[in-house]
Amino acid sequence: MKIAIIIAAGSGSRMGQDIPKQFINIYDKPILLYTLEGFQKHPDIDAIEVVCLDGWQKMVWAYAKQFNITKLKWIVAGGNSGQESIRNGVYNLEDKASADDIIIIHDGIRPLVDENVLTDVIEKCGHYGNAVTSLPYNEQIFLIDQDEPSTTTKYIPRETLRRVSTPQAYSFGLLLEKYKEAFEKEIGIYGSSYTNTMMVELGVRLHFAAGSDKNIKLTTKDDLELFKAYLKSEEDNWLK
Repeated sequence: MKIAIIIAAGSGSRMGQDIPKQFINIYDKPILLYTLEGFQKHPDIDAIEVVCLDGWQKMVWAYAKQFNITKLKWIVAGGNSGQESIRNGVYNLEDKASADDIIIIHDGIRPLVDENVLTDVIEKCGHYGNAVTSLPYNEQIFLIDQDEPSTTTKYIPRETLRRVSTPQAYSFGLLLEKYKEAFEKEIGIYGSSYTNTMMVELGVRLHFAAGSDKNIKLTTKDDLELFKAYLKSEEDNWLK
């Protein structure tokens, strides 16, 4: 079985709106629903779990009914941090998923997940036990001189870097084991930590899967405008 955990538990303070950003309407549809539709339509996804900002659970069920998200099976309240929210979603599946099931973790505010990206992360997880969406880094990265912060004498070759985001996929057995270990040992659960960084801190080798530049995370008002542009744009069929 392949289960998607959609993380929609953030308050969205950086967006500066009156409601959490995952519930902002774009062309009469909440952002979260665009994300859920991508997983609903994918033939390999068997079930969806949403980790939701507490107090919004009934709203998510109502939206799921309105937009025919029939694969939505569970809604779980989020925690006080991103990692607590993901942990809540993982723990909720303990009596529902088997060790070999593939669990796909994805940000609810990344509404443009590509079908081919999702397919690749699932396939690579099936082969290796985990897979993380990634892209090459195309900009030059320089290190700040600690003595003179406005200068630099060192750079990191971009060929050695990958940008990693969601979707990420893990076998359920690995995911459950590592979240229990992380919270018991307090490793990889604070600040901006996510499942992928936690796994590396706990000694797990991660495997890269395909990514897409369209898979943007909606954090600011500018991101919303970019999302609208993607929705309105048509694919240039002449491009090879």
